[in-house]
Amino acid sequence: MDELPGALGTSASLALRLGQAIFSIASLLFMCLDVEFYSYTAFCFLVTIMGLVIPWSLTLALVDVYSVFFKPPSRQLGVMSVIVIGDWVLSFLSLAAACSTASVSEILITSSSFCSAELCSRYQLSAAMTFLAWFLSLASSLFNLWLLLLCEVYMSWL
Repeated sequence: MDELPGALGTSASLALRLGQAIFSIASLLFMCLDVEFYSYTAFCFLVTIMGLVIPWSLTLALVDVYSVFFKPPSRQLGVMSVIVIGDWVLSFLSLAAACSTASVSEILITSSSFCSAELCSRYQLSAAMTFLAWFLSLASSLFNLWLLLLCEVYMSWL
């Protein structure tokens, strides 16, 4: 089976996973620089989801490092299914967190009595970083879904 760029075990996947982790960490840092984010459910949701995305991305980045430098990955259908499902769930949750954070930030900016300009810009930066992490997560999800479909087709030919 040919290597699909961006699928699990490739250097492109490693770059996608590291990008996800970096943008998720940046989003979390921008949000947590101020303690006032606990007042809004959308911001707490973002912190929770980024707290899940970071270890997921770093764990799969370690799998990619091992696969790229030492041994090619095994294409087991069960393992690939778990990775694809985890990617899709975290991808949708990241999109939901980014959208809710962006909308609450926008509402806080329009009613300027609730949020200072510096604080609201931090919240917007956090939402932007989450959107970037989501975009990379979506890309790796699509590549791994395609690889899962290729694995199923390949297994059916055997």
